[in-house]
Order: sequence, then C-alpha cells, then structure tokens
Amino acid sequence: MIRVLSVLLLLFTYAQHASAYLDPGTGSMVLQGIIAALAVIGFTIKSYWYKIRGFFGKGGSSSLLEEEDEDAQRTE
Repeated sequence: MIRVLSVLLLLFTYAQHASAYLDPGTGSMVLQGIIAALAVIGFTIKSYWYKIRGFFGKGGSSSLLEEEDEDAQRTE
C-alpha cells in the first residue's frame, strides 16, 4: 500500500514540459466571463429581492413587470 501511494505521489509531483500558449485574447475571455457571471448574479438577486420584500410586506410590487407597469401608469 505504501509503495502504491509513493508511486502515485511521485507521478503527481513529477513536472512535465507543457507546450501550451495563452494568447492575449484568453485574458479578455476570462474577463468577459467574470463580468457576465456578476451580471447574472446581480439580476438573480434583484429578481428574488421583490419576493423577499413582498414576503415581509415592505413592497407594493412583487415583480419587475409589475414595477414597470406602475411606472408606466404614473407617467401617463
């Protein structure tokens, strides 16, 4: 058992030469992914915020659509 673990440890710690190249576009793709993830998280939190606020009785509208309808009626 110790021999197997020693061989596995040796294989996992052995450094191999990697012929990999990351071009400048890779950084911008990672940045776009991070920005998109933050936008999705923000929209999800905002969507559920109305449900949480409505549950505790602190809001008149229970969704984004109802809020937009109320705003449209106020401007007419």
